[in-house]
Amino acid sequence: MSRVLASVNIFVDSAELDQVIVALSKLPNIEEIYEVAGEYDIVSLVSTSCMEELREVLQKGIMKIKGVKSTITTIVMQSHKGPKCLAKESEKEESLLK
Repeated sequence: MSRVLASVNIFVDSAELDQVIVALSKLPNIEEIYEVAGEYDIVSLVSTSCMEELREVLQKGIMKIKGVKSTITTIVMQSHKGPKCLAKESEKEESLLK
């Protein structure tokens, strides 16, 4: 089954940063959370079963957290390196050995 993987960049009211991180960590679809320096305050990696579920996570989960000002979401089209594509990498290596 194919999953929808998205990077959700989150702008946060600085006074609420710690509380936002705690609230995000309780959402089951959020796999990774990074506090960052730069344009955004938090970068998270979200995994869902479909686009509709991603929409619900954004609207009914992330955007409802006190202190979240706005988000910018980027959908992952294909993974080329990293933990999300390890199975794919091993399949490529096996096919090259044949």
